[in-house]
Amino acid sequence: ALSDEAREDTQVRQSTTKDVERLESADLTNKFRAEIAKYRDVLQRARESDATIKAQVDTWSKFFALLGSPRDEIERQVPSTTANPITDPQHSQIVGRLQQYMDEVTLMKRERAKSMDKLKRVATEDDITPALNEEMQRLAAMSATPILQFELHQFEDLFAQKLDKYMTWRKYIDEEREAQTELLDSIREANQAFLVARSNHPLLQQREKALSNLESATKRYREASFNLHDGARFYASLEAELQKLKTGCVDFAMARHLEALELLGLSHGETPTDLAQTPEHIGSASAQQQPPPNLVWDPSMPLKYRSPK
Repeated sequence: ALSDEAREDTQVRQSTTKDVERLESADLTNKFRAEIAKYRDVLQRARESDATIKAQVDTWSKFFALLGSPRDEIERQVPSTTANPITDPQHSQIVGRLQQYMDEVTLMKRERAKSMDKLKRVATEDDITPALNEEMQRLAAMSATPILQFELHQFEDLFAQKLDKYMTWRKYIDEEREAQTELLDSIREANQAFLVARSNHPLLQQREKALSNLESATKRYREASFNLHDGARFYASLEAELQKLKTGCVDFAMARHLEALELLGLSHGETPTDLAQTPEHIGSASAQQQPPPNLVWDPSMPLKYRSPK
């Protein structure tokens, strides 16, 4: 539209010997052309982003398709030690040690729970009140005055005697702590050996790689999905902005075309054949009608159209 308007402006100036009192096309279209250049740059950057996203989708397309498969299909694609048992004797020995240690942990927890229940019953049934009353009566009988005043140190021997029954429990707790520390050290050692053997076994390496690829594919899928939805919103907004710019260019070209027809009509009395056609985007039907009289476009005023009489 702007190119047609510029070409028509040149024809108007070449078709009359009078001075044409109208601004040149270049002076009026700078803003439009700057907007067009801006959106051309936006589209170029958008194409580059689209190419990056497409390359990412193409690279991970097989994994994306697998993620959409049923669960059993995904599991079949991951190497499994259940379907293909590891027969390496060293690996089996390490696994056996770990299993033995875990059995010991289970046994320790079961025995400890029984001991804790027993200790709770002992503590619940342990009532020092009768012994304290008896000791107080003994001290009162030994007192030379009727006024009694008891001090805490007078009962220290009684407290020590009653607490002696818990010394065996303190010994039990110390022994359990030591056994637990030794067992944990053994488990750590066996687990480290298991990890080393696992990292060196081809089947387990393949499984770890497959699981890592699935995790990466899930992350890439989320990124691609977000980018595609974001791109759709971007292009919808851009389409509206471009349509607004296009409408502005078309309106400007139409106003300038009508102005050109009126100027040439005043100069020559009739419209030359090459200017009887509107710019390509306007269509030939509107060009066959005569413009309304005294319709001269003023760049400082908004466009107002009225139908020819």
